[in-house]
Amino acid sequence: QVQLVESGGGLVQAGGSLRLSCAASGRTFSDYAVGWFRQAPEKEREFVAAVSRFGGSTDYADSVKGRFTISRDNARNTVYLQMDSLKPEDTAVYYCAAVLGSGLRYRPTEYRSWGQGTQVTVSS
Repeated sequence: QVQLVESGGGLVQAGGSLRLSCAASGRTFSDYAVGWFRQAPEKEREFVAAVSRFGGSTDYADSVKGRFTISRDNARNTVYLQMDSLKPEDTAVYYCAAVLGSGLRYRPTEYRSWGQGTQVTVSS
């Protein structure tokens, strides 16, 4: 399995931006579709965004559509999540996940490799 490490979280004011990174190692990164999920306290982990193996397909949760952008650089073995116009309700631990294959996946149970998560806190 591929190993994943997230970075880039932090504290930001509402309306601000952050860029999360998910660095992969261990396998051929372009063999994997990747997703971002988030989990707020006492809530279930929820889908945020997904990208296909070579970046040709992406999709987003309705709650972040138009504000977040997922992208990948397979030469750097990294997936990014650009988050703009952040809101307090975006506060959560953000996780990246990977699964072999080309299709976009939306459920946490469909992913096999997970990072440790990075905290994003948006103040009002």
